[in-house]
Amino acid sequence: MKEIYLKAIASAVGAKLWQVENCADMFAEGDTIPFISRYRKEKTGGMDDATVAEVKHWVDVYDEMEKRKATILKTIEEAGALTPELRERIENCVDSVELEDLYLPWRPKRRTRATAARELGLEPLADLMWNLRTRDPLASAKAYVAGSPTLGGKPGAEDAEQALAGARDIIAERLSETETIRRDLRAIFKARRLEAKATKAASGNPDAAKYRNYFDFKMPLDRMPSHNLLAVLRAENEGFLSIGLDTDAEKCGNKIYYDFCQAQGYPGGALAEQIKEAVADSFKRLLEPSITSEVIREAKERADVESIKVFGENLRQLLLQAPVGQKRTMAIDPGFRNGCKIACLDEQGGLLYHTIIFPHPPQNEKVKALMAVQGMLEKYRIQAVAIGNGTASRETEEFMRRVQLPEGCKVWTVSEDGASIYSASEIAREEFPDEDVTVRGAVSIGRRLMDPLSELVKIDPKNLGIGQYQHDVDQGLLKEKLEGTVESCVNSVGVNLNTASPYLLAYVAGIGPGLAANIVAWRSENGAFRSRSELRKVPRLGPKAFEQCAGFLRIRDAENPLDGSAVHPESYHIVDAMARSLGVTTRELVGNGELCKRIKAEDFVGGDVGLPTVQDILKELAKPGLDPREQASEFEFASDIHEMEDLKTGMELPGIVTNITAFGAFVDIGLHDNGLIHVSQMGPRGTDPTRVVKLHQHVRVRVLSVDLDRRRIGLKLVA
Repeated sequence: MKEIYLKAIASAVGAKLWQVENCADMFAEGDTIPFISRYRKEKTGGMDDATVAEVKHWVDVYDEMEKRKATILKTIEEAGALTPELRERIENCVDSVELEDLYLPWRPKRRTRATAARELGLEPLADLMWNLRTRDPLASAKAYVAGSPTLGGKPGAEDAEQALAGARDIIAERLSETETIRRDLRAIFKARRLEAKATKAASGNPDAAKYRNYFDFKMPLDRMPSHNLLAVLRAENEGFLSIGLDTDAEKCGNKIYYDFCQAQGYPGGALAEQIKEAVADSFKRLLEPSITSEVIREAKERADVESIKVFGENLRQLLLQAPVGQKRTMAIDPGFRNGCKIACLDEQGGLLYHTIIFPHPPQNEKVKALMAVQGMLEKYRIQAVAIGNGTASRETEEFMRRVQLPEGCKVWTVSEDGASIYSASEIAREEFPDEDVTVRGAVSIGRRLMDPLSELVKIDPKNLGIGQYQHDVDQGLLKEKLEGTVESCVNSVGVNLNTASPYLLAYVAGIGPGLAANIVAWRSENGAFRSRSELRKVPRLGPKAFEQCAGFLRIRDAENPLDGSAVHPESYHIVDAMARSLGVTTRELVGNGELCKRIKAEDFVGGDVGLPTVQDILKELAKPGLDPREQASEFEFASDIHEMEDLKTGMELPGIVTNITAFGAFVDIGLHDNGLIHVSQMGPRGTDPTRVVKLHQHVRVRVLSVDLDRRRIGLKLVA
């Protein structure tokens, strides 16, 4: 990769040039983000996976820019306009906006007024005016009227006035394609206010009511929060708002005219009036709409990045939420009229039994339901109960607390978001071809309690009920961020090679869907993997794939205890050397924190093995295969709050954070409608909600407001 790009990336991510260069080289060799950040710290200077991912993003961006430059250079060269200076500027450009500005005069365009003027043969007249080589434009224009010998066979204008108008059209287009003018206007526009007004379509339309705060709205674009801008743009797209920037046409026109004079010289008399008229037309017809669109698009790109960052952090927290572990689980998808769907699962999440009970209105079969549940708890030796948080969740939770639970068995509330999507998916049909969607949904709820990460990777993150305006942001960038987040979470936790589903294995570094299917097929045919080295027997899993994935796959009770740890096979010889230095076996060393403390990391540094790698090995040896996720904890809503009407301002209640946005956090306090802790009610001004609360965190909140008509609850974070 060119040094100009490497320097630009280093500046963008706040890294040193050598770090970025090493990352780019490793990407070119096929190394993955998790592998680089975990096992190549010497080459990255200890970059975390988020920074490595950011470097990868920019490497891809500049790879595409290099391809774009090739197309641009070819087009300009074919037009006979590629000077050495222009080539150098294009080749050294690292800003996509600047690159497109340089290309604009030669970029193929649809038919314009300037195109029509050129077809009439009026470009020489525009050249005379542009280069200030005429003092009397009207007199010069007469030579370009139809029939004039100066036209060289082109039709010409009907009269001198039309000729002048055509020349002004050409000048207006040139002004709109002048790099310095566009750059100066862009800077002016970015500092202006965005204005939004309600359209006629919004009047009386109930769908427009949610945008009422923007019906007469003004805010400086460069200080506009991402959620405000995305809301305004969504409303505009739906036809409820018209938007624009409060630009000053006179001042902008003066600036354009000044830029022209700086480049071409000061026109006088009648020519000055013609140039000013072309300037006014260029601004109103070409520059203002174009630059406004550019500036708003650029602001949206920044808003997209902010929104996607929040979404990614929410997804990380969701995927890494505490698992209950391998427990026999009763999963309940609650409901009123259609009953509560129950699925009993074994320790691996396999379906043992399913049924439906009707403990709630209108059936009210409480006694029958109690007896059925009690029987299932005993028969299937249930150790945990998972209740979906949808309709009838509170009522079902209260019902279950009347049941005599086995010793140690606890009741948990689990998010249902995306469960219905999963239950109708191809993945669910493959897993449970003989069961209907209600059974699959209940199974998903239970598995989420046991191991959220393993279950949630089966669902498109956009269907998990987190984030803000995820359908309005750049979908390519969102996909890149979310897939990277899932990959990061899966690899940070590690995957049990002998029990993982193909959907989970697909996110392990270097594997992907094809190899994941091959691994599961090999496992089905040959039995459990006894060592990491057996992975080499899997069809199409070559040396590079093995290098990338091996450290993230775990084999419990393997002959070599390191196969159950995060120590990479390439470093096994280091551990063996450590064990020999202490006079013990490798098995005796693994998991023995006291022995690990006796090892000096510096003694094992050498060659390609640096201190960071040795320190990581020692940390892993002390607690091999440690799950970085926290332990699950119970939660109970306030027992006297069932309807919004039960709320009173000043009440303090327990709640669960269900979603985090740039403007605050939504909290489930046990009602159908979630409350909102606005960012202003979280702490000091400028607080970042993602730094204050975490997804599914148990919090205590105070009720600030209750709007029954709009079904809105305002909350303040207490603890």
